[in-house]
Amino acid sequence: MKLAATVIYVDSVPAVLDFYRRAFALEPGLVDLDVQLPGRAAEGVYQFASIDADGGTLGFGTHDLGALLMPGYAKPADGQVAATEIAFYTSDVDGAYRRAVEAGAVPLAAPKAMPWGQTVAYVRSIEGTFVGICSPLAE
Repeated sequence: MKLAATVIYVDSVPAVLDFYRRAFALEPGLVDLDVQLPGRAAEGVYQFASIDADGGTLGFGTHDLGALLMPGYAKPADGQVAATEIAFYTSDVDGAYRRAVEAGAVPLAAPKAMPWGQTVAYVRSIEGTFVGICSPLAE
């Protein structure tokens, strides 16, 4: 098995892509304009897009797409988020944390040097996902 991608289901793919661009300087790779939802006009609205970050692909799909793909899919109740974290390595944890908060992320834990030599910080992104911002592990 090889991990293909991590996909997060959200209310608005364009809004989330804009957040990840502003917060983490990540640009979309694939914007899938071909996904059509039954009974919905697709003009200017896309249901899926992905970001190719160094080390993997992060995808975003709408809750409506989740329901189309997975029978029984249910959007999380208001205010509830999945206990899921995505993490990014950076040499500038302080700067990345500050940019993420300025872009609208909720600060959870300011940058802190850990006993094993790594600096880590945590935010919650605009769609509710926990995001770890970490310095690379020393080799």
